[in-house]
Amino acid sequence: MIASLTGTVLSLSATGAVIECGGVGLAVTLTPAARTGLRRGQAATVLTHLVVREDALTLFGFASDAEREVFVTVQSVSGIGPRIALALLGTMTPDALTGAVAAGDVAALTRVPGIGQKGAQKLILELTGKLGSLAPGGKAASATAREVSQALVSLGWSSALADQAVAAVLARDDAPTEVGELLKAALRQLAPAGGR
Repeated sequence: MIASLTGTVLSLSATGAVIECGGVGLAVTLTPAARTGLRRGQAATVLTHLVVREDALTLFGFASDAEREVFVTVQSVSGIGPRIALALLGTMTPDALTGAVAAGDVAALTRVPGIGQKGAQKLILELTGKLGSLAPGGKAASATAREVSQALVSLGWSSALADQAVAAVLARDDAPTEVGELLKAALRQLAPAGGR
């Protein structure tokens, strides 16, 4: 697997670049954030992910680990391939996407070219809880989120509703990090949903 490229930018296009690494020019399709920082003739490092298909090997480049993780994770949703994953990252930051999924914001997701109402609902359903490691706090936040979700399930809420409430709270800028505070915030999040 090619995890990153470091070399000289030989050429740039609207959607990608050719980066020379060890005398070999590698074509890479870039997210807008990754493309913005590159200049022709200058040295650059790009995080990458190689997508292998029967008829092609395509290298995708990212500005951050979070972008790359979102790109890989959203493709776990059936019917979502690299083109839609790239469109998501061209329209939303990883944080914005995580927040939209956590909040069940269908309208935000349908603003992405190629995603309709049903596609947005499918993304929300299948990605809820999967993008948690991208939230501030990473794995620690995920462990806390699991603990709070389990507590909500023991109080009678469904697992899906509990996970969605916790993810929505964690997507906020002022998200609590302590279990007790996160549980209180998640309960407030669930209150308008009519409980169980």
